[in-house]
Amino acid sequence: MTNASAQPAGARRRLGSTELDVTSVCIGTSPLGDMPQLYGSGVDEETAVETVLAALAGPYSFLDTSNGYGANGESERRIGLALARAGGLRDGYVLATKVDPAQGSSDFSGARVRASFEESLERLGVDRIQLLHLHDPERISFEQGMAPGGPVEALLELRDQGLVDYIGVAGGTVSVMRQYVATGHFDVLLNHNRFTLLDRSADTLYDEAHARGMGVLNAAPYGGGMLVKGPEAQPRYAYGQGSDDVADAARAMQAVCDRHGVPLAAAALQFSVRDPRIHSTVVGMSSPRRINQTTALLEQHVPDEVWAELDALVPARDLWLDAS
Repeated sequence: MTNASAQPAGARRRLGSTELDVTSVCIGTSPLGDMPQLYGSGVDEETAVETVLAALAGPYSFLDTSNGYGANGESERRIGLALARAGGLRDGYVLATKVDPAQGSSDFSGARVRASFEESLERLGVDRIQLLHLHDPERISFEQGMAPGGPVEALLELRDQGLVDYIGVAGGTVSVMRQYVATGHFDVLLNHNRFTLLDRSADTLYDEAHARGMGVLNAAPYGGGMLVKGPEAQPRYAYGQGSDDVADAARAMQAVCDRHGVPLAAAALQFSVRDPRIHSTVVGMSSPRRINQTTALLEQHVPDEVWAELDALVPARDLWLDAS
């Protein structure tokens, strides 16, 4: 693993074997869907639109959303408002979204995938999607996902028809993600909360995806806030899935960073960005100022000795989200 501390925010890299060039940070827009039940506070429409406008004008050229972020696709709708105000995407900007069942429904059929795609086009105000993910397929069995008339078949058809450029699989549970990666159907993998300073569950998964030439996106580098707000302000890892032992490890990591004059959040972000297998790190944004804050964290110098000290504090495997 190379040391990529203090790297330029706008530097681009090829997303696996696709023809998409992306920045090392991807603007995540789940918070812009106004979900206080998940994040503890909401985001009003104008703040969301201003955040997207700042993202479109800023150094990062990659934005990620989903049909299921917020009530009735609120994140996508707000992004569409911003795109209309900005006059569309600038050249080279990559917009990704995800297909989801309708809210309150468990239907993840091929028909639902096509309906989800059409809804996204309408909300975003675009006529095609560069990158479309199957979102959280752990909600159904792998057999259902791969069945004739199922969601994977529908995604492949959308790509074959030229309606989307590339397809990905985005989710959490590593065992499920490995099954989909092994099919060879997907261009991109997105995994969340499982490759951070505190959890290395996705390490082998990323090896497998990288070996296949897939684009690799690592989401939630702060583990649901613990590694940016600090373990005292956010004592539960990954929205409450972590243990007290994980919080203790975060406190020890905080102490290391404090001793070296490095923000814990800078180490958490750069841990992901510096990994050569990871093409972009998805960071959720809730306000325009978060974009500049992210750039400062990305460009913060982290001394080499910090990484060794942090590695020594990684919780035991049985404390990771996916311990197997």
